[in-house]
Amino acid sequence: MGSGTWRKAYGALKDSTKVGLANFNSEYKDLDIAIVKATNHVECPPKERHLRKILLATTVNRPRADVAYTICTLARRLSKTKNWIVALKTLIVIHRLLREGDGTFKDDFLSYSYRGNILQIPHFKDDSSPLAWDCSAWVRLYAQYLDERVECFRVLKYDVEADRLLKLPKASGKAHSRTRTLPCADLLDQLPALQKLLLRLISCQPEGMSCTNYLVQYALALVLKESFKIYCSINDGIINLVDMYFDMAKIDAIKALEIYKRAGQQAERLSAFYDYCKRLELARTFQFPTLRQPPCSFLVTMEEYIREAPRASITSKSVETEERSLPSDNEDETPQETEKPVEEETEEPEEPEEEPQTTADLSEEDEPQPLPTTGDLLNLDEELHPMIADLEQSNALALAIVGPGSGNNTTISQDLFAIDKSGWELALVTAPSNHTSQPAGNQLAGGFDKLLLDSLYEDTARRHQIASVTYTGSIATNPFDPNDPFAMSSSFAPPSNVQLAMMSQQQQYYQMQQQEYYQMQQQHQMVMMPPQTYQQQQAQYATNAGLSNPFGDPFSGLVAMANPPKQSNPH
Repeated sequence: MGSGTWRKAYGALKDSTKVGLANFNSEYKDLDIAIVKATNHVECPPKERHLRKILLATTVNRPRADVAYTICTLARRLSKTKNWIVALKTLIVIHRLLREGDGTFKDDFLSYSYRGNILQIPHFKDDSSPLAWDCSAWVRLYAQYLDERVECFRVLKYDVEADRLLKLPKASGKAHSRTRTLPCADLLDQLPALQKLLLRLISCQPEGMSCTNYLVQYALALVLKESFKIYCSINDGIINLVDMYFDMAKIDAIKALEIYKRAGQQAERLSAFYDYCKRLELARTFQFPTLRQPPCSFLVTMEEYIREAPRASITSKSVETEERSLPSDNEDETPQETEKPVEEETEEPEEPEEEPQTTADLSEEDEPQPLPTTGDLLNLDEELHPMIADLEQSNALALAIVGPGSGNNTTISQDLFAIDKSGWELALVTAPSNHTSQPAGNQLAGGFDKLLLDSLYEDTARRHQIASVTYTGSIATNPFDPNDPFAMSSSFAPPSNVQLAMMSQQQQYYQMQQQEYYQMQQQHQMVMMPPQTYQQQQAQYATNAGLSNPFGDPFSGLVAMANPPKQSNPH
């Protein structure tokens, strides 16, 4: 038994098992059996009797639960199978339902496809044989076409295949599709969707061993039938688009030109697709239309219109005039306003030289008022006064050396402050102070007092010296001395536990110094004083040492011992 025969037997066994399970465990027994038999492993198209049962389950009279169950069962059948025959027959059933089913089925299938992505099987493959491999590739293309067909129905809100041709009263008796009468906005939305669908249709060209397979040709015949209606809708839409092209705005004209160019390219590819299908057996009963490409001269005319669209279009002119009505009114008023000052200027210069003389006289009598300036508060960007510029070039420091009795200071300062220029800094330096009681010899440049500066420097040095004293009571060493690497840390207070430990060390150190000093004083008194006074002072020191405050002055007792009270001489 070959591998192909074994796979057919295994597929038939699976189909019979599913039919048996549907007879006992399914609420929708007839529908499940019809779906299994319509999509079985037999390499032949689905039978019409099984398709009729599935179509009846999706009509308007049936509950929506039956329609949802049908869609769910077909989706599960397509997603779980690994056999190209079952997958292709499932897609054929879905295609027949979309073509021949009720209008509500398309809406339900569209809403369910958003959640389940039924027709998206990009990773499907059957590598059991070379024929299965080639047919698997065509199954993926067929599924993409059906998915784009559903998307086109969402955009158009109607089915192209179910659309009836209409006869226009102005036409010569020929029937036309719905796109012939669409307005410009709807036409620009629907034509790209139809062109995408036609592009998917052209890509459904079988290759390899799948070209001669009867089941593939059966599905290809369904696709080929729809190509006639799709091309007719696109052709009528292009005719309608060309009729409205020279009345479009520039933005819509650019979109229409892209659609027109794409239609010419697809016409060439569709003609090649028809030539390929004519060689197949399925094309014996088909009558293929004659495809004519648009002339290139008209394409050049359309491109020229885009460059001159605002001048050539009527509707675009009306739109632009409505949008630019306000700016154009303002632009009309501005030239009138600009022409008036020109006339006034031409009438003014009747007395050319008298007015400058009067202004010069006024400037000599009255001082010019300072102009209010904003932005730069220091007026550093303005030009200097000529007098101030000369003084700066000679010697700027000499301005500050002014004698105490000179009477020209007030006039010079008034002149400097009267000029609102950048020389006010120099005026502050040259202005003398009438409130200083120091002699002139103690004043430096700018009116600073020498004694005041010396006192400030001394105060600062004293503050640094006090701040440099460490917690041990000693003066800190030079922080820049390389011999002491921890000199900079002496200016920071140590933690509290370190301070307590150092206080105890200081107390011990002071007690040792006190004992040493007491011993030296005791030796001196033993030599110089009688034994009675020595015993009294020793007892007094013991009482003071026992009652002394450890946080007090440790040298208070020593000062008292160093200056004992004078005793009266009994003699």
